[in-house]
Amino acid sequence: MQPIISISGLEKTYASGFQALKGVDLEIGRGEIFALLGPNGAGKTTLISIICGIVNASRGSVTVDGHDIVRDYRAARSKMGLVPQELHTDAFEPVRATVAFSRGLFGRPPNASYIEQLLKDLSLWEKRDTMIKELSGGMKRRVMIAKALSHEPDILFLDEPTAGVDVELRRDMWELVGRLRENGVTIILTTHYIEEAEEMADRVGVISKGELILVEGTAKLMKKLGKKELTLLLTEQMTEIPLELSDWHLELDDGGRELRYMFDAKAERTGIPSLLARMRDLGIGFTDLNTRQSSLEDIFVSLVSERRAS
Repeated sequence: MQPIISISGLEKTYASGFQALKGVDLEIGRGEIFALLGPNGAGKTTLISIICGIVNASRGSVTVDGHDIVRDYRAARSKMGLVPQELHTDAFEPVRATVAFSRGLFGRPPNASYIEQLLKDLSLWEKRDTMIKELSGGMKRRVMIAKALSHEPDILFLDEPTAGVDVELRRDMWELVGRLRENGVTIILTTHYIEEAEEMADRVGVISKGELILVEGTAKLMKKLGKKELTLLLTEQMTEIPLELSDWHLELDDGGRELRYMFDAKAERTGIPSLLARMRDLGIGFTDLNTRQSSLEDIFVSLVSERRAS
């Protein structure tokens, strides 16, 4: 896949000494939907802000469709549209005027029919002459999306796009994303909602404490996130796991008082019935059991631990 964004050795250290990004290397393909997952403060917004020219990098390089974001800022920026996490709108301007003005800022000629269709796609046409200050929060979010798309960018950034939005806007947004993708637009979204990545993204990047610790296809990552953990509280303390139970790749915890088993909750066969039967045959008793879904935070901890160990 032809990369439209290339990031090499990207670092950001603020004046306070806080290092927000640590040597990020990433390529995003043309026409791809890429989701950047991470908890709050992981570096998602900083990364997007650098690519879009809002924040200066401390080190490293970024090219957008062959244009260096520093040496050829205008050409690079014209390729991109950004929907920020925070709402920033021209409160005393009507909707249609502010969207059309945003188009002009990028040197694009007026195109009333395009603006009209864009507002209709975002359910804003009926509000086209309404002052932005009079709109609800959800409608203001729609205006931000319209402004980002006003100059027909090749790349759209969505920073936490559905944080605090209503169900209708969420549905409209994903329908719009689908249409944009059909037209070849590259879409990068940041989120800490796994469902959003699973719904739309081709690939997922996981960022933690400024480090991009994993980039892989959505299906493969979701398989990891589909894991569940079975914990068995043993009747008697165990010093080691019997060889007869090796097929289940079990782990001992809590000083040999707990036996843990990871399984794929989406699999046709989880292996739990056969495990319990084998334990019964071996005379291994337990007083309680519980299951829990692996959280995204669990995945982060696991990945970071593996990275440090390697």
